[in-house]
Amino acid sequence: MLKTDYSPLLESFQFASGISLKNRVVMAPMTNFSSNEDGTVSGPELDYYIRRSKGAGMVITACVYVSRGGKGFAGEFGADRDELIPSLRQLAEAIKGEGAKAVLQIFHGGRQCPPAQLPDGQPVSASNVPSELPGGGHGPVPRALTDEEIEGIIADFGAATRRAIEAGFDGVEIHGANGYLLQQFFSPHSNTREDRWGGDVQKRLAFPLAVLRAVKSAVNEHASSPFLVGYRFSPEEPETPGITMAESFVLIDALKEEGLDYLHASLQELWSLPRRGTEDSRPRIEQIVDRAGSGLPVIGVGSLYSANDALKGLTSGIRLVALGRPLLIEPDWVQKVAEGRADEIRTELDTAAQSTLVIPDPLWGALTHTPGWIPVKS
Repeated sequence: MLKTDYSPLLESFQFASGISLKNRVVMAPMTNFSSNEDGTVSGPELDYYIRRSKGAGMVITACVYVSRGGKGFAGEFGADRDELIPSLRQLAEAIKGEGAKAVLQIFHGGRQCPPAQLPDGQPVSASNVPSELPGGGHGPVPRALTDEEIEGIIADFGAATRRAIEAGFDGVEIHGANGYLLQQFFSPHSNTREDRWGGDVQKRLAFPLAVLRAVKSAVNEHASSPFLVGYRFSPEEPETPGITMAESFVLIDALKEEGLDYLHASLQELWSLPRRGTEDSRPRIEQIVDRAGSGLPVIGVGSLYSANDALKGLTSGIRLVALGRPLLIEPDWVQKVAEGRADEIRTELDTAAQSTLVIPDPLWGALTHTPGWIPVKS
C-alpha cells in the first residue's frame, strides 16, 4: 500500500516581507486561561508553548489585551504597559528557541469582556447593544465608547505592537474575529453609531482600518527587521442584521488595499458553507482565497485533526494550515508527519495524559469540562 505524500505540509514558506517558515503548519491562537493575575506569562504557560513550538513553522499566541479595559478572559496575559515587556520577551524566546516564528495576537474584547475581569466592571463596545447568547439570552449591556476613547484604543494597538517588537516577536496578528471589538465595529448588529465610526459598510470599516494603520505605523517606526502584520476575521455572523459574505468581501478588499502580510480566516470547520451574501455555493474558504488573490496569503483553520485533513485543506488554496485543538491533543503532530508516522497522530484527547501533553491546569479543566468542544478518548 502506497504511503500518502504529506510533503506539501512540510514545504517552507516565505512571506513577501522576507520572513520564512520551515513548514506550512501554524499553531492557531488559543486562550489557555493560565497567565498570572498581573498579566505576566506563567511558567506552566511557557512550558505549554515550548512543547508545541518544536514542530510548527509559526506559533500565534493566545490573545493579549492591549487595554486593561479590554481583558476578555481570566488568566489572559497583557501587552498594555511597558512593565510587561520582559514577560513578553520570555514567551517570544521560548517559542523561537524551539525553531518556530513567534507572532503575538493583539486584542480588545469589547462587549465580550466579563465584567468581573474589568477594573470598573463595565464592558464597552461600538454601541450599547448586548451580544446574543445561545438559547435566546443576552450578554451584559455595554457602554458605547466615546470618540476620544476610540482614538485611545487605536493608539493602544500601536503601543502593544511596539512592545511586541521590543520583546522580540516576529509579528503581530490583529484579532478582528470571533465577535471581539474590531468585529463589533464592523458588524451592523453591534454597531448602530451615526458618527464617523458607524453607518454603512464602508463607515463601519473605519475602526478596523485605523487599528491596522496604527499597527503598521508602529512597525515602520520601531522594527529594524521584517515584522509580520496579520489580521484574523470571521467571515459571517448568525445574527440578523449581521456580517454577510458580501460584507466580508468588502473587508478583504480594504485590508488588501492597506497592505497586509496574511489574512487568517477563523472557521470552526474549514469546509463550512456560506449562509448568505453570495450566490456562490462553494465553501467559504475557497471564496475567501479567491477574493484575497495571489498576493495575500490566507491561513485556514477549522477541525483539521489528521494529516489527511490538513493536506486536503491545502487544496482550498490556503497557503498555511493552522491547527488549534489538534495541537492540544497531539503536540508532536508535525514531527509525526515528518517521520512518516502520520497514522500515529492522536485525534482524541487522552484524559490521562495531561503531564505528557504539558497542558496547564486551567486549560485542562476547560478542555475536560466542555462537552463536544474537543474529541475525547473514552
